[in-house]
Amino acid sequence: MRSPRVVALGGGHGLSASLQALRHTTEAITAVVTVADDGGSSGRLRQQFDILPPGDLRMALAALCEDTQWGHQWSAVLQHRFGGYGELAGHPLGNLLITALWDLVPGEEVRGLDLVGRLLNTRGRVLPMSLQPLDIEATMGVPDDLGQEVLVTVRGQSRIAKHPGRVDTIRLVPEEPAACPEALESIKLADVVVLGPGSWFTSVMPHLLVPDLLQALHSTPATRVLTLNVSLTDDEAAGYTVAGHVEAILQHAPGLTFDHVIADPQVVSTDAERAALEDAVARLGAHLVVTTVGKMRAPGVHDTLRLAAAYRDVMASLP
Repeated sequence: MRSPRVVALGGGHGLSASLQALRHTTEAITAVVTVADDGGSSGRLRQQFDILPPGDLRMALAALCEDTQWGHQWSAVLQHRFGGYGELAGHPLGNLLITALWDLVPGEEVRGLDLVGRLLNTRGRVLPMSLQPLDIEATMGVPDDLGQEVLVTVRGQSRIAKHPGRVDTIRLVPEEPAACPEALESIKLADVVVLGPGSWFTSVMPHLLVPDLLQALHSTPATRVLTLNVSLTDDEAAGYTVAGHVEAILQHAPGLTFDHVIADPQVVSTDAERAALEDAVARLGAHLVVTTVGKMRAPGVHDTLRLAAAYRDVMASLP
């Protein structure tokens, strides 16, 4: 029997966790990665060379490296970050490698990523969600001096992630970017599509704001799985319950349905939280799967083996 074709959408550490988990369940993985990072090494390279931010793409490639000594060695090389105080300080070597390949083959971003994948013998493929670098703009509720909430506009992934206040809505700049054609094709042919986990408003939900990508998610015959975070302690989650994260999906992508939503018990520890999540998941058209997927001794971090087991259970129901 062939391995199920799985497409995982997200960015950063959350996507890396889901990819490492999916490696235990299938040989056919495509990662579709957000391209709105504007901080750190990615932000510097993006500004200097007018390219897609390479950092999240690099992390996805490293997560899919071949499970051999060769793969692990090259994954470590890709992830190696230069120290010191010079111009290279803070740059992971993989970001520079991807930038160099794009410089050698301008306009061939997907080809450049495929070349890195061949070097690592990756199990799967890594694609950007769009071929143009994007910005995220958020409307946030921030308390004023009198304690009243006022709405402010914050632009930039790195600023949104650290800005005090509650994210109300997000949008992309430009508002209707074109999707990467290969990403659309992968979703069309997928057996399973996984969205999340990760920074909810800057890594997960931006995929739903690319019109062609959203349409592909609507029309794909694949089983759609939403993976919720195992912690609500990051700055982006301020003011949100886990049910609120699902509500944000309903708000920003009305009409989009899922088949399964995976949640860890630690984020629905009370009856009220469980009931609110069940209500939101029902309106998403999905079946709620509450199962332990977080590391016991590392709060806020997914256990890739437990997450793999959850994905395997979902895939057991595939035709």
